Amino acid sequence: MYNRRHFLAGATLAGLAAPAIVRAQGILRDFPFKLGVAAGDPASDGFVIWTRLAPEPMERHGGMPLTNVPVEWEVASDTAFRDVVAKGTELARPELAHSVHVEVAGLLPDRPYYYRFTAAGERSLRGRARTLPAPGAKVDALKFGVAGCQHFESGYYGAYRHMAREELAFVYHYGDFIYEYQQNYLYDSGLPIRPVRRYEQRALIDVTDFRAAYAQTLLDIDQQAVRSVHAHLSSFDDHEIINDWVSDIDNWSLDLPGNDPDAPSPEVFMLKKQAAMQAWYEHMPVRKALLPRGGMVAMNREFRYGDLMAMQLLDTRQYRDDQPCGDGFKPACPEVFAKDAQVLGRAQEDWLNRNLAKGGATWNALAQQVTMMSLDRRRKADEPNKIVNLDSWAGYEAPRERILSRLGGLKNCVVLTGDEHQNFCGDLVLKDKVVGAEFVATSISSGGDGSDRRNGTDVFLSQNPELKFANDQRGYLVCEVGREAWQTHFMVVDKVTTPVSTLSKRATGIVERDVAGIKMA
Repeated sequence: MYNRRHFLAGATLAGLAAPAIVRAQGILRDFPFKLGVAAGDPASDGFVIWTRLAPEPMERHGGMPLTNVPVEWEVASDTAFRDVVAKGTELARPELAHSVHVEVAGLLPDRPYYYRFTAAGERSLRGRARTLPAPGAKVDALKFGVAGCQHFESGYYGAYRHMAREELAFVYHYGDFIYEYQQNYLYDSGLPIRPVRRYEQRALIDVTDFRAAYAQTLLDIDQQAVRSVHAHLSSFDDHEIINDWVSDIDNWSLDLPGNDPDAPSPEVFMLKKQAAMQAWYEHMPVRKALLPRGGMVAMNREFRYGDLMAMQLLDTRQYRDDQPCGDGFKPACPEVFAKDAQVLGRAQEDWLNRNLAKGGATWNALAQQVTMMSLDRRRKADEPNKIVNLDSWAGYEAPRERILSRLGGLKNCVVLTGDEHQNFCGDLVLKDKVVGAEFVATSISSGGDGSDRRNGTDVFLSQNPELKFANDQRGYLVCEVGREAWQTHFMVVDKVTTPVSTLSKRATGIVERDVAGIKMA
């Protein structure tokens, strides 16, 4: 711990008035752990534990003095912390918004642990996380969650409270943790309705803006609940920066008074990306290796769950070529078939191929952001030409075929995806051969309440024989993986426009070991 003299010295260095410190002799002005706690990136001997000191989260610098603050942490094998197995002190630095990322190691494999933080005489919420089984260990069962796309204004996060009650080894969050804009209207059955709640910022430009968006999101108690009980594998998609960005390209100009209608130059966009990725890192339970460098984050990484599953967490944004045909949902143009097109980039694609070649696991999982199936998006029978989502793998046929060809040389391949704000599942097909299965998770809140089926779903399914299921409710996936079968349960809530919701299992997709194709239960 530290005393009043330490605070006064720090305050002097930071240029703060002494009366502010006198008022804060408790020692900060308010409870510093208002954004909760989280764990992530589990290994067989540990995981990352995270918190951020922010007694006044929506204020600049979170209401913290501009000085380093020591944070004590403990990990125990029991909820009462009688058996503390690891502890230490980490500095919360103002340069990183007083966030703390502790990489805990030396723990036993495949068991739950509990953790907490202490700073300025205050103690955080208790968190829980599981270690992974030892590498190569024989494992018969795994249960984990998949979630993402949580537009704050579109609905409440009640689905996360349900997810927090599940018994899961971890949660893969595929991205869109925040959204970069306010909306004046949402729509229900084509008619305008008011947003359920409002973001503080009209748009996000600098690191202060992005920090505030994460802080507002993390003040949600259901969001805190799920992060406090399940370790997360954190990813990002587009809305952490701006809609449909790729590489150093901003594909979406904000239509605000005084803004240039043209997208910023790559150099200017990378400044914004650096700010956005810094704020992402500051609020995610990820390892220090993911600290942004020049706006780039080494996000792709591998997780192995004993001998049962090898999961490759991919990055489909940072190294991708610009969307062809001007982006959007359109008929494919010739650029879709460009031989040299990239989605993962050469280095990441080589990394993926090396990892897939290792073997040693019953199931091969790719956890990524945008749909890999090349789906015909027509929902009216009289539309003449196939329409594709050019921001998905369907806009990049050559790299899509390369990945499918690689999966075709393996067995038991499952792709996990988000982005669509809908539930899908279907077979991954290359030249009439089923080479894998894809499960697309719906959103936590984006898109509002939704309905069981969108208009035109019958036409949509008939145009895509590889699709086995489509649904337009909000919720998350639960994957139950065994040695003989992979089951994905589509868990949906009845509403997100009210804080409390009812959960149900809408459908289950099953992939049997060494058998091509998804079966629905």
